[in-house]
Amino acid sequence: MRTKKKILVVLGGNSKERKVSLDSGKSCISALNKMGYNSIKFDPQKNSLHNIKKINPDVIFNALHGKDGEDGNIQCFFEYLKIPYTHSGVLSSMIAMDKFLSKKFFEKNNIKTPKYFYLNKKNNLNTTLKKLIKKNKLTFPIVVKPNNEGSSIGVRICKNLAILQKEFKKLNKVYENLLFENYIPGQEIQVALMGGKSIGAIELKPKRAFYDYKAKYKKSANTLHIMPAQISRKKYNQVLRISEKAYKILKCKGIARCDFRYHKNTFYLLELNTQPGMTSLSLVPEIANYLNISFKQLVNWMIKDSSINR
Repeated sequence: MRTKKKILVVLGGNSKERKVSLDSGKSCISALNKMGYNSIKFDPQKNSLHNIKKINPDVIFNALHGKDGEDGNIQCFFEYLKIPYTHSGVLSSMIAMDKFLSKKFFEKNNIKTPKYFYLNKKNNLNTTLKKLIKKNKLTFPIVVKPNNEGSSIGVRICKNLAILQKEFKKLNKVYENLLFENYIPGQEIQVALMGGKSIGAIELKPKRAFYDYKAKYKKSANTLHIMPAQISRKKYNQVLRISEKAYKILKCKGIARCDFRYHKNTFYLLELNTQPGMTSLSLVPEIANYLNISFKQLVNWMIKDSSINR
């Protein structure tokens, strides 16, 4: 009798995206069980990572989000264990999670991204902000956000310098590094990728000020999802190609998502997410479903795609 493949679903963790990770993991465990896999739930907040070696799974399904889960740290441990795992590897995860660093890669490869600058706690607020805004040719509104967070946590849109300084002081108490960038109006377009191939682009119309944490994960936010995105076929194909280029540049693996703003006939890549959500409201499963790829099929593909040395 064939033994069921043992899949360790790592979820939860200690990041600010813990709840999202728990929801993603729960959905994936349900899909794995329906397909006959022997799935095991593993929460690093409640278990030592060293216990993974004792469990000795065939594959690790990484359902973590945020700090330690998608910044290369946990991936480094999976590589050490030499157990195949899903999503991107150490270096790709680290670069993609670092918004400042990933923007450097995008710029170097002629992918448009909003004008930006970077500050940390060691910089002086009063003497630096004005100078850096002028030096980097930013104009208001300006977005300020943590350099290493996901799910739009800590993102603020500031209409003037006074508001920006106020928000900077608040965020500076919590985060070591902050990114400032031009706010780009226009259409919110997100692209899903599987194994380096763009599978579709969806347009989002949030009822809130922007596509923030609540708009992403609360049904009550009533964010309108338009699939496929309402842009010309030529532009649709263009944003798919840009996404594939970004994925290739960062040497990503598995599934990923690219987040864009489309304004005045130009796509601006905001960031690339190597651990996109797998909840009931998540975009990658929704885009896949539009192409008749069921949630179970998507999860199964991720298991088969898993490896080490990613």
